[in-house]
Amino acid sequence: MSHLTGKTVWVTGASGGLGRAIAEEAARSGADLILTARNERGLIQTGERCRQFGAGQVLIRPFDLNRIEEIPAFAQSVINESGRIDILVNNAGFGLFEKLEDTPSETMISMINVNVTALMLMSRAVIPAMKARGGHLVNIASQAGKLATPKSSVYSAAKHAVLGFSNSLRMELAEDNIRVTAVNPGPIETDFFETADQSGRYTDNVRKWMLSPRTVAKKTVEVFYTDKREVNLPGWMNAASKAYTLAPGMVERLGKKGFNQK
Repeated sequence: MSHLTGKTVWVTGASGGLGRAIAEEAARSGADLILTARNERGLIQTGERCRQFGAGQVLIRPFDLNRIEEIPAFAQSVINESGRIDILVNNAGFGLFEKLEDTPSETMISMINVNVTALMLMSRAVIPAMKARGGHLVNIASQAGKLATPKSSVYSAAKHAVLGFSNSLRMELAEDNIRVTAVNPGPIETDFFETADQSGRYTDNVRKWMLSPRTVAKKTVEVFYTDKREVNLPGWMNAASKAYTLAPGMVERLGKKGFNQK
């Protein structure tokens, strides 16, 4: 029996990229799945692949997490339908690499809504369902939340917020047997950059050391039901973020050329 057999894993942003890869890895371990994203066609494709990989039940529930006022009702309807939520993977998110003064207000608001507010609302919604038997909240943050770079002020702020939220919530839920893990990947080879890096410059510069979605997905699923606080990939970028904590000015000076590749 696979270690997720009988467990229900809800993945947001599951229509492609990292979300799809996480759903597929959970399927390989026998999980029942709930898949959410705006793109219904992409969700259906993910669901078909997950069934082939050995998933139990697969529920496809499209929703735009930018509609934050509707999230509580949507989440509760899914919880009522599924009967249980054991693991929530808050993966949905997007970024835009642009100077703050050139970032449209509506894009800033949407970035905070999807990356932060929706994640908080989804987490709050599933906590009561998890308290009876324990559970795990897995929040996909980013190395950008630890080591900020130019042209990512709003995105870095959003991911920094996810880290702060995860750290506080972990302590709040410790006695309820609900674990909280933050996953902090560097650049992943997905269509995230079609929106974030519209010039293609950054993607071209970092492509040679981009992470594969499956690599990050495997590391993520491996920590389900463990007490792992964070998953940090790749190792060298995690080392850089630790150095930044100790000597931010030095890291900014030494990394200036690389930081400005956007």
